[in-house]
Amino acid sequence: MNTYRIYEDLKATLGDAAAQSLAKMLGTMFEELKDTVTKEDFRILRESIDANVSRLDTAITQLAEAQARTEQQVKSLAEAQSRTEQQVKSLADAQALTEAKLGQLADGQSRLAEAQTRTEQEVKSLAEAMQRLTIRTDAVVGRTFELQFRDRLTSYLGRFLRRGKVVSNDTLLDAIEPSVTTEEIDDFLRADVVAKGLVDGIETYVVVEVSSTGDIEDIVRADARAGILRKAGLAAIPLVACDVISPESLAFANRLGVRVWCNGSLVDAAA
Repeated sequence: MNTYRIYEDLKATLGDAAAQSLAKMLGTMFEELKDTVTKEDFRILRESIDANVSRLDTAITQLAEAQARTEQQVKSLAEAQSRTEQQVKSLADAQALTEAKLGQLADGQSRLAEAQTRTEQEVKSLAEAMQRLTIRTDAVVGRTFELQFRDRLTSYLGRFLRRGKVVSNDTLLDAIEPSVTTEEIDDFLRADVVAKGLVDGIETYVVVEVSSTGDIEDIVRADARAGILRKAGLAAIPLVACDVISPESLAFANRLGVRVWCNGSLVDAAA
């Protein structure tokens, strides 16, 4: 039996050590059997061994092919994993870019909100300034109208108040102090205009509230301040002098008995 040939045949497949061990084992078996068996038996054994070796070669070849396929699959899997990792990296880069853009957008929105806040504050400040200007303008207009009404009292109220003249509010203190409260005195002194004259032949005081627009508050103040004089026993008529007055305010004045001088003439209570 040529054990060396067997060794050479198996070395490429099994490796040096395994091929050497198997060849040695077969050689020993052959030496032990050649003296105890007939040539026919030896031939059968030889054919059996050859068949087993052939099957072993086939199995080893199939194993090698399976291993090659496994290695190819592992390689393909490694390549797929590499592509997946690249895709994950690309996705991470895209996400980082998106987050950066969102950050820029958030910064832009923050700056816009700050600008809007500043604009709103500026608008508020402007509105407050306009309101203050309007108040001052109304005060100037009202004061101008009051002075004009004082100067032209006789022409404005001549047919209603005969021999009329403007009197200082404080000239009536002695007459009203015994009959009214301190608060009522202070309120009367704030009346815009007080005039004295004859109404239907009776000496009467006309207590006037002057305003560009006659409203409910003007009517109530005129009525209250004239009522203070009446409380002290003096004849007094409340009057609101204005440029414009609403129908509702005029109706309210009529119910209280407050006369209304509007835009150059007395408004009849029945109007």
